[in-house]
Amino acid sequence: MLSVFEWAVLLASLAAGAVSSVAGFGIGSILTPLLLTRFEARLAVAVVSVPHFLGSLLRFWLLRRQVDVGTLRRFGLFSAAGGLSGALLQGTLPNRALTLLLAGLLIGAGALAIAGVSRNLRFPPHMAWAAGAVSGLLGGLVGNQGGIRSAALLGFGLERQAFVATATATGLIVDAARMPVYYARHAQSLQAQWLVTAVSIAGVLVGTLAGADLLRRVPERVFSCVVGALLVALGLFLAARS
Repeated sequence: MLSVFEWAVLLASLAAGAVSSVAGFGIGSILTPLLLTRFEARLAVAVVSVPHFLGSLLRFWLLRRQVDVGTLRRFGLFSAAGGLSGALLQGTLPNRALTLLLAGLLIGAGALAIAGVSRNLRFPPHMAWAAGAVSGLLGGLVGNQGGIRSAALLGFGLERQAFVATATATGLIVDAARMPVYYARHAQSLQAQWLVTAVSIAGVLVGTLAGADLLRRVPERVFSCVVGALLVALGLFLAARS
């Protein structure tokens, strides 16, 4: 029998999986705040990393043929490297100022997407690596890599399925590197929270499948507005939390 908290995790996981399938991010942004009401921050992040990885893996498999390999090479690999570097440097720089900076960038990128301006913005090929590295570093430092990565990817003019697939492939690189670290540090705690982890995995996987079907039906213009609105909401949440 699930507790009230576990039912809340299940519902949030369903929503997180569906949102991430449509926008390319959202599992960590939705689940982490909920788990922080019950667990300390490092354990909450470790628990979320499990459904995040499995949901991303399923999403990648569904969209594997849509990955823009050129963008993944120029942007994705540097974004992943920047994200890992930022995660290792977490706590060494003033977190509040960085969070406010990231919030401002997310709100600005989201507003441009909603207005339709981002469709006309393009990163030149020789700047793609810098955009990836900087966005990854900022996301890693603050702990919200998916949102800033998707915000930066708006400047590459990818159609909706290629956008989500490429963002997912980039996130998987980060997940594959950080999962062994989380497990090594929190193995006993993760095993103790097996039910919450299992519930979140089930919700994310079902939500991912439902969202994948929705993604195929969303028009390009609506997709841009949805991503923009989610970025603005995430930016406002980060600003309020800081």
